[in-house]
Amino acid sequence: MDYQPLLSRIDQSRASLLSLLEEWAMINSGSTHREGLATMARQLTQTFHPLGGTAELIEAAPLQIVTSGGATQHQTAGQILRIRKRPAADRQVLLVGHMDTVFPADDLFQTCTDLGDGRLQGPGVADMKGGLLVMFAALRAFEASPVADRIGWEVLINGDEETGSFGSAHLIAESATRAHVGLGFEPSLPDGTLVGARKGSGNFTLVVRGRSAHAGREPHLGRNAITAAARLTLELDALNGGRPGLTVNMGKVEGGGALNVVPDLAILRLNVRMQEPADQNWFQARLDHLVTNANRQDGIQVTLHGRFSRPPKAMTPGLRQLLDLVQDCGRDLGLSLSDQPTGGCCDGNNMAATGLPTVDTLGVRGAHIHSAEEYMIKDSLTERAKLTALILLKLASGASPFPERERPS
Repeated sequence: MDYQPLLSRIDQSRASLLSLLEEWAMINSGSTHREGLATMARQLTQTFHPLGGTAELIEAAPLQIVTSGGATQHQTAGQILRIRKRPAADRQVLLVGHMDTVFPADDLFQTCTDLGDGRLQGPGVADMKGGLLVMFAALRAFEASPVADRIGWEVLINGDEETGSFGSAHLIAESATRAHVGLGFEPSLPDGTLVGARKGSGNFTLVVRGRSAHAGREPHLGRNAITAAARLTLELDALNGGRPGLTVNMGKVEGGGALNVVPDLAILRLNVRMQEPADQNWFQARLDHLVTNANRQDGIQVTLHGRFSRPPKAMTPGLRQLLDLVQDCGRDLGLSLSDQPTGGCCDGNNMAATGLPTVDTLGVRGAHIHSAEEYMIKDSLTERAKLTALILLKLASGASPFPERERPS
């Protein structure tokens, strides 16, 4: 089968894709900006509509958060766009992306700038509105092929990936269970390097309560929550390296008030990363032990919130087979693609946890994501779209076999 005419269509759409990317990047869709996420969801629904399939917007599950005052409340993320085409086909491909960014509605980074050297700078251009356009352009080219009807595909685009996908993880797992190949569109490294294995991740919050008192007149009646939290911070930090590759980052500390009052509230927020599924149990046991010990202190009460949300993504035979296919397709396009492990997490972790072979860095080439210096390399928009289209074409035509699913982790 001659793939070149189909891939040439992607090259011809370069200018319109870049223009649409700028429009999308200037829609603020920070994870907590519901209005912006709703606008982005409408834009995506409209853009993907010509591809056919059945589209629906699904409400995310509510997330329990801990406020700065130590109370718990529920927060709802943006809607999830799901599009399914040919769901009865014997072979299914799941394509996953996210519409949210890390930039809140009041962030100063709101516009795009052409840097004049082949790079476009802007909020979400790499992570991952550029990746969403890679997905769209690849599917548009694939749907024009004579082998498109041989496989079915499902697109899932959530609005809470940057905050852990707590409201959408159940849908990702559901979709991944019925698929045979998973493709994710996080940005690759600037040189095109793909990510193979990933660490897992969990976010936890410790609410430490003590007893307030006058710091000068009756300090002995107080129980300092900040001091208790400081002890916990040091004990948790000491768990770094307790298992190979395990890291604990104390990301935020809140509490205290007037300096002449013994503080009765402190809040610790932390992130933990680990390489192996068994590391989760190891860390959880030690975290629970530290909380139990802290609660034995007179006048101190510690409440634990949070959980692991991203299981580790291992380099499995199925993933290796899929990466080899991606790299073969890259060679056909004149690209030399390698892969490497990373400590970063994404929805690819959740897809792979179901046993689905998943390559999750098929998005644009770029760097400095999550900062006001974020940029994408403009040529990579069509480059990566052709790569994804070729993967789909080879799978559908039978030129490349589908990798074997793994046992769920």
